[in-house]
Amino acid sequence: MALDRITLSHFRNHRETTLDGAARFNLLVGENGAGKTNVLEAISLFAPGRGLRRAPLSEIGGSDGPGGFAVGASLVTGEEEPVRLGTLAEPARPNRRLVRVNGAEASAVSLGEWLAISWLTPAMDRLFAESAGARRRYMDRLAVALDAAHARHAARYENALRERNRLLSGDDTPDPAWLEGIEGQMAQAGAALAGGRSRLVESLSHELERLPSEPFARPELTYEAGGPIEADALAANWRTSRGRDRAAGRTLTGPHRDELVVRMAGKGQPADRCSTGEQKAMLIAITLAHAGLAAQGRASLLLLDEVAAHLDPVRREALFARLADNGAQVWFTGTERAPFAALDGEAAVWRVSGGTVLRES
Repeated sequence: MALDRITLSHFRNHRETTLDGAARFNLLVGENGAGKTNVLEAISLFAPGRGLRRAPLSEIGGSDGPGGFAVGASLVTGEEEPVRLGTLAEPARPNRRLVRVNGAEASAVSLGEWLAISWLTPAMDRLFAESAGARRRYMDRLAVALDAAHARHAARYENALRERNRLLSGDDTPDPAWLEGIEGQMAQAGAALAGGRSRLVESLSHELERLPSEPFARPELTYEAGGPIEADALAANWRTSRGRDRAAGRTLTGPHRDELVVRMAGKGQPADRCSTGEQKAMLIAITLAHAGLAAQGRASLLLLDEVAAHLDPVRREALFARLADNGAQVWFTGTERAPFAALDGEAAVWRVSGGTVLRES
């Protein structure tokens, strides 16, 4: 299963763009600022969440358009008719995302039932040095690609957490019965959220063990829970910590304090202390391992923004070889075709310039 006939309407600098005849490997070539990453961002919106840039919807619509945007794609499944997927924001409501499957309204979460989408972008090079919150979002994005229901658990937990924090930080003493109800909702969603993260890290670790340790540095992953992970234990913990949490004005323990710990195998060194090249190699290794897991059961897409330009020829060759084995449809961007010469004859190539796309081969 793969995407084809991808259309962008008033999406950033793409006024009207269509990409027909997509292949297993797809390459978008053009100068910086041409609109290559915008195409990847549009594709990333076929996953639950905010896409690879995490941009507000109101910023995505083209500045020369009526406001809003639309992205469509055909999911080729092997059946007679492809499934037509769409995601858009209307000019009257530019901050509300709409999703359609074969013309019928659907939820963003339901997209995860059709597609498993992962990506690697230059901005992610800072992942190991950023806050724990960035790594939690990273875990959740990877988990959603394996289990679409994970997005619902994350949203429900965040909503309940926000309400508990509002009550705790208020001037009036919260009603214990009301807190009990909110904590019960948090505990159910939080246990599911923690369970999804734990299973993700365990599955990734097993997959990483199967991959060769060279030429990409192999990371060792550990999931560190920010509190109990069982629903009853979570509820009990929050019940007994109300006084402390009220003094702090927020909830101090729970899945919102989880951490993904990454070390470089062999050296045992924390990822944030490794060289830039080692960090990049570990990110690629995680991305490849996750793509292998995601390709089991649903259409799997991998979006790689400017990844080949920063690899030497040996690592580029290894990357292409591993991608050929995992079954995902891959979309690359690059400023020139030379780094992708090994894919000549296999990849569909588009030239991107000023928000327009022209098929080259």
